[in-house]
Amino acid sequence: MLKQSLGALVIAGALLTRLTGTAQAEETAICYNCPPEWADWAAQIKAIKDATGISVPFDNKNSGQAIAAVIAEKANPVADVLYLGGQVGIQAKDQGLTQPYKPKGFDELPADLKDADGYWFTIHSGTLGFMVNKDALGGKPVPQSWKDLLKPEYKGMVGYLDPTSAAVGFVGATAVNEAMGGNYKNYEPSIAYFKALAKNEPIVPKQTAYARVLSGEIPILLDYDFDAYRAMYKDKAPVVFVIPAEGTVTFPYVMAMVAHDPHPENARKVLDFVLSEKGQQLWAQAYLRPVRASVLTPELAAKFLPASDYARSKPLDLAALATAQKAFIERYQAEVH
Repeated sequence: MLKQSLGALVIAGALLTRLTGTAQAEETAICYNCPPEWADWAAQIKAIKDATGISVPFDNKNSGQAIAAVIAEKANPVADVLYLGGQVGIQAKDQGLTQPYKPKGFDELPADLKDADGYWFTIHSGTLGFMVNKDALGGKPVPQSWKDLLKPEYKGMVGYLDPTSAAVGFVGATAVNEAMGGNYKNYEPSIAYFKALAKNEPIVPKQTAYARVLSGEIPILLDYDFDAYRAMYKDKAPVVFVIPAEGTVTFPYVMAMVAHDPHPENARKVLDFVLSEKGQQLWAQAYLRPVRASVLTPELAAKFLPASDYARSKPLDLAALATAQKAFIERYQAEVH
C-alpha cells in the first residue's frame, strides 16, 4: 500500500511539474526584433510584464534578420509577434508570414498606417536624421546637410546601418535619395551618394549602434530622432539631432502577429498593450511619435526640434517603398557593398 501511495505521489508530482511548466511557457511571447537599446524596448517589455504577466525576451535582430528567421521557421514557428520597419510589414504579409489581428484602438489608426485586415499596423514613427556626438567630433562643426557628410574632415566618422538588411539603413538610403532628387522608381542619386560616402570610410554595422554613438566610436550616425533625444535627455550624452538641410523622411514602425504562432493568446495581449494608451505613452516618453497622437503631451512635444525643422521631413509611401526595396538592395550590393 505504501509503495502504491508513493508511486501515486511521484506520478502526481510529475504531472504537476508538467502542467506548471506548460503554464509558465504560455506566459511568454516571442518578439523578433525587439532590442532593448532600440526605441526603449526595454521599458516597454518591462511594462508588458508588469501589466500582463507575459515575458517578452529581448531580441537583437533587425527587420531583415527577423523576416529571414520566420521564413526559416515557417514549418514550426518560434516567434509570436514581429516589430518591423513599415514596408517590411507589407512584405511579411505578402509572403504569408503574418496573420490578421486588430488590437484595441486599431480603428483609430489612419488608413495608410495599417493593413485594412490587421496583418500589420503602425505603433510609432521616427524622423531620419543625424545623431551626432559633439564631443567625438574633435572640434569639427556639427554637420548640417547630406553634402556635409561627404567632406574629407568627417572621414571615418560617419556611420549608417546596412541598408540591405536593417530597416533604418534602407530608410536612410531613401531619405538621401529623395533629398537629392530621386524617387521610388529611381534610386540613382542614393547609389551615387553612397559611392561618394565610401571614400570617407563609413562605419556600417548591421544592428542598432546606439551605444557606439554614446561612446564616441561612431561620432555621426544616420538614425532617428527618438534615439538622439533619448541620448540627450535620458543618458545625458553630448548628442544633438540634425534634420539635414536638403530634407528627410518620417518612417513608421509596425507590428504584426506571426502566422501559426505558438502563443496566440499572449501575442494578442502584447499587441493590445503596445497600442493601448499606456503603451503609447511609453513610446512617447521614449521620444517616438506615437501612432495615437492624442497621447503626445505638450511637455513631451517641447523636447523635439521645432516644427520648422520637421517641415523638411515628408512621409513615406509604404507600398512604393516595399516595391522599391529589392531592386535597391541588388544595386547597393553590386555597386557599393
